[in-house]
Amino acid sequence: MNIGQWVSDALEWADTRITRAAARLGRLRPLHLDVYRSYGTPHRFYLKGRLLADRGLTPQTEADSPWRNFQAMYRRFNSREIPKAQIVVELPGGLDAYATTDKAGYYTLALDPPQLPAPTDYLWYPVPVQVSRLPKRFRGLDGTIKGTAQVLIPPPTAEFGVISDLDDTVIVTRATHILRMLRTVLFRNAHSHEPLSGVAAFYQALQLGLSGQPDNPFFYVSSSPWNLYDVLEDFLRLRGIPLGPMLLRDSLLSGPKRGPGDVSSGNDSLHHGHKLKEIKQLLDTYPHLPFILLGDSGQHDADIYAEVVRQRPGQVKVIYIRDVGLPARLEVVAPVALALQNEFKVEMLVVPDFLTAARHAAGLGLITPEGLAGVEAASREQ
Repeated sequence: MNIGQWVSDALEWADTRITRAAARLGRLRPLHLDVYRSYGTPHRFYLKGRLLADRGLTPQTEADSPWRNFQAMYRRFNSREIPKAQIVVELPGGLDAYATTDKAGYYTLALDPPQLPAPTDYLWYPVPVQVSRLPKRFRGLDGTIKGTAQVLIPPPTAEFGVISDLDDTVIVTRATHILRMLRTVLFRNAHSHEPLSGVAAFYQALQLGLSGQPDNPFFYVSSSPWNLYDVLEDFLRLRGIPLGPMLLRDSLLSGPKRGPGDVSSGNDSLHHGHKLKEIKQLLDTYPHLPFILLGDSGQHDADIYAEVVRQRPGQVKVIYIRDVGLPARLEVVAPVALALQNEFKVEMLVVPDFLTAARHAAGLGLITPEGLAGVEAASREQ
């Protein structure tokens, strides 16, 4: 066991004891069921969420001060999770499915629905989720605890899917500088976070593709923790960036559990393992859908995406890597890009901005001239 996993387990152990004591003393807030946007097909879809005590968060506003943002962030991470609770998912046709929350309060399900519910929004299908039974020590908190999961199911007319990183690809977090990153994450909210120049216009153009319909699904794979889910989703919505399932990490300290088929290498990391696992599952879910991958040069996106191409040849159309201005990282990306081009004929393009990526995408016939014009206009405004 590595030191990060040991610390994570120790914190979870302490947190569990504190939560139990708070429940016993009647000082635990009412329970809240988080439901995360997920994805699937008409025949199989995935659900994930979390049961925890209400964190006392209020809606984020533009007027919130850095101190208020810090207080809210503290509440997000100082959460009280509820393990061993039974969750029921109500499917059309009267079929129910059950899951049990783990020690961190998470529940996950893979379901084969006999039929789909009616969509409430284009591409999005609502699935009711409810707590059906609590552990004895929390029975005094019984009541109706429920939510609605939104499941993305791409239509047959989708031209391609888009898998994007978040940190320094969509949202400015300065992840290559730890102190700047902490200041950005801890003292800002969805309103005060900065988007990358042109990202909304470019992603909107990709979502529309050549058809002009928002058929092309977006998926965001990031090493950010689930505690930041509400901030990130509100940010996407406020900035007009296409919504999609966000596949985040359970813990800042622990990584994903490895199965027999997972690949590990000397330069593997928690970041690498998590993202590779989630992207492979996406490509397995949609084996006939080609994908565009977007990331940045600040971490290991180029290496991860190259591994995806090697394991799923033929399913990646093009890769865009945004240059974060670190020459040492570009030196690492260049040979990776050359190897992909030579061996698999997949282009990995390092771009200084999304306007450059949009011009390249227009040349490949991925977006329309009108979509490119929108990115050009947005880039001039910023």
